[in-house]
Amino acid sequence: MFKLFGSHQNTILKNIKHWLIENRRLLLTASTSAGIVILLRSFGLLQSWEWTLYDYFFRLRPTEPLDPRIVIVGIDESDIQKYGYPINDQLMAEILQKLHSLQPRAIGLDIYRDFPREPGYKNFVKALENIPNIIGIERIGIKDSLGIKAPEILAQKQQVGFNNILTDADGKIRRGFLYMHLEDGNFRESFPLKLALNYLKKEGIEPKAANKANDLQLGLAVFRRLKINDGAYIRVDAGGYQILANPRKISDGFHIVSMNDLLSGKITPNLFKDRIIIIGYTATSVKDFHRNSYSSSLFNAPKEVSGVELQANFLSQILSSALDGRVNIKVFPEPIEWLLIISFSYIGANLSWQLLLPKKSIITILFISINLIGFSYIAFVNGWWFPIVPSIFALNSSAVMILFHLAHLKEEWQKSTEFLQSVINAIPDPIFVKDKYHRRIVLNEAYGKFIGYSVDDLLIKTDYELFPQNEASIFWQQDELVFQTNQQQENEESFTDARGITHIIATKRTLHQDAAGNLFLVGVIRDITERKKIEENLKETATKLKIDNDKLKLLGDSLHHQANHDPLTGLPNRKQFHERLSQAIEWANLNEQMVGLLFLDLNGFKAVNDTLGHNIGDLLLKLVAQRLQGCLRGSDTVSRLGGDEFTVVLPGIPGKLGASRVADKIRSTINQPFELEDHIVPVGTSIGISIYPLDGREIDQLIHHADTAMYEDKKQQKEQR
Repeated sequence: MFKLFGSHQNTILKNIKHWLIENRRLLLTASTSAGIVILLRSFGLLQSWEWTLYDYFFRLRPTEPLDPRIVIVGIDESDIQKYGYPINDQLMAEILQKLHSLQPRAIGLDIYRDFPREPGYKNFVKALENIPNIIGIERIGIKDSLGIKAPEILAQKQQVGFNNILTDADGKIRRGFLYMHLEDGNFRESFPLKLALNYLKKEGIEPKAANKANDLQLGLAVFRRLKINDGAYIRVDAGGYQILANPRKISDGFHIVSMNDLLSGKITPNLFKDRIIIIGYTATSVKDFHRNSYSSSLFNAPKEVSGVELQANFLSQILSSALDGRVNIKVFPEPIEWLLIISFSYIGANLSWQLLLPKKSIITILFISINLIGFSYIAFVNGWWFPIVPSIFALNSSAVMILFHLAHLKEEWQKSTEFLQSVINAIPDPIFVKDKYHRRIVLNEAYGKFIGYSVDDLLIKTDYELFPQNEASIFWQQDELVFQTNQQQENEESFTDARGITHIIATKRTLHQDAAGNLFLVGVIRDITERKKIEENLKETATKLKIDNDKLKLLGDSLHHQANHDPLTGLPNRKQFHERLSQAIEWANLNEQMVGLLFLDLNGFKAVNDTLGHNIGDLLLKLVAQRLQGCLRGSDTVSRLGGDEFTVVLPGIPGKLGASRVADKIRSTINQPFELEDHIVPVGTSIGISIYPLDGREIDQLIHHADTAMYEDKKQQKEQR
């Protein structure tokens, strides 16, 4: 019985060995293809392709119904034109009180409020104190990103969630945070999760751990934590508790009402009752817009989605998953993806080997690829992200490799020994032919002349007898590599001839087979010594030219900066001021906006120079410049015209009232005493305002109007003293 079992086992092993020998070409090709694809995947080179297909599946997915649990109060462009930007605290307090009266289940304030925006700050704080269901938003500083705190009263009441948005390398948002653990050991809940928990608590749903991995379970849903290599992601930063986003279509997801409609009563009260209300900017000028999977289009420009809609999408994802059982995006374990890559590599190689004909193979592989994409889409609709780009790459690459191999076999079959000999005799470059034992069997005269020995001597000597030890070893290794791999090789090598002169040669080695099946290595040599010298000289010249160009660029940048900036304060000078003002006016004409111009003159500056000296005066001017830059927008331009005269250009200002507010802010900032080398120096400022196009359409008119207004302000301040 044991003999019978042993005999049967040997038969199986022999069959396996025979199968491996017969299919070694297929297995080698499939393994190579799979290894290359896995390597490409591990370096993230296929990630962007997979993201593109993933986004396309979202856009192809059937439209889902509007989520009735969420209402967005959007602050659009017309609201900003009417009420200004940013929305002041008094108006924000009125909005919150209005919403509170409509009895929503929760109010999400998706607007950063880290410092007062008068008027009405006390009323705003009072509203936050008295309304129990407001959730504010904060930004947690990560790496180089600065944090932004929520209002202190909401932090004390633990009614703050952090901005959970995460951006992928291509600028799109496909994932977000639920929780984040901080360095002090505490953890924070994201803004949409905080709102969702507030809503779900009244449904009797509390968060709990779903499994050994402590994944979050809410009601019907388990939110699985994103890992570093999930889906198409490669070595992604999976810190905190991240989930894959499952957004609704941008234009179809939620009820959106404008702030003006809310304040003017043009709303349906029942729309807000027992809902979650999120307040945020939808105006494009605020630039709180992002791209997600629905943003791209084949024929149109990318459509961006506002930050408040993104938060609403994450909130809707949590609620609909917990309450309605809406699927979340899940992924397969990484080893399964590797197994699929290996399997499809073998399928592609085997199909090409069996079908033989290139056209037939291409059609079959294309058919399988299309069906694989269709299967992946069906899986996606049911909540599974099935990355197929690596599998398709493996399928096609292994098939192509086999097709090239078949073409190579066909070409080699057509060759003959006579043809090989005729080729060798016709080529003027040094040619050598070796057998599998590395013995020279055919040489041309050019080879003998180049080496420095007669052809007869070369045929009876080995490389180790002709060349230095290290050179002979390199030649042997390169020849053996061709015999072992049956692949063409081209290498650059050092070679010393019979006269002791060292050359740099490029050797191209190929393997050929005669009708009897004997393998021969054919090598073609080309002397590239002079070319290498020229290349080195060119590299040195290019390096010197680059250094000179870099120096010229630095000098040009320095001269340009000096020509356009004040040497003392670093602010734009009079020339740059005129250019910026002209640009702002052109922009205003195109966008039907207004531009504010402020002229500033320091009060008491001459006294500082006379009493404390010009060094203190210069230091004062620098600090004034810093304060001016610190209290203005990034789009505004502060310039120094000379002496103690400054200008401020305010593009896109709402009107005179907006410019006056900026002027008041500047006056308040400058009026704060300066501490200069143990001296407390109080100075004031006189400010003149002109508005384009209200006070003139020409630059000279605007400057004259602002200058006159500044001297009028200075005169009034003197009279008040």
